[in-house]
Amino acid sequence: MKSKHPVPAVTSLPQSPQDEADHRVRRYVLTMAIRIVCFGLMMFVQPYGWYTWVFALAAAVLPYIAVVFANAGSDSTETIAESPVQELEAPAPVETLPVAQDDAPGVFTIHESRQDRE
Repeated sequence: MKSKHPVPAVTSLPQSPQDEADHRVRRYVLTMAIRIVCFGLMMFVQPYGWYTWVFALAAAVLPYIAVVFANAGSDSTETIAESPVQELEAPAPVETLPVAQDDAPGVFTIHESRQDRE
């Protein structure tokens, strides 16, 4: 009897490496864009006050956060495929009678001449 193995479902597969890398690059670019905005606000918002220090702190810390998040991949834990259906039982094999085989198989001979090649 065949054991029932779960059939992998497409919805339970992890994200492809290319999609994961694209997601990490987008997240990095977004974080660095926020850093540039913070740096600009720090320089150009007048009068200087407590918020200037907040913008400066964000502009200084965001590169570290962006790099850490960009280098952090997906979970390294292995996901188990969850299948909505189970594998079907294979039908019982049907016994067949042995087929008699010729002792000498047929031989084909091909004769070529120089005219055939041109």
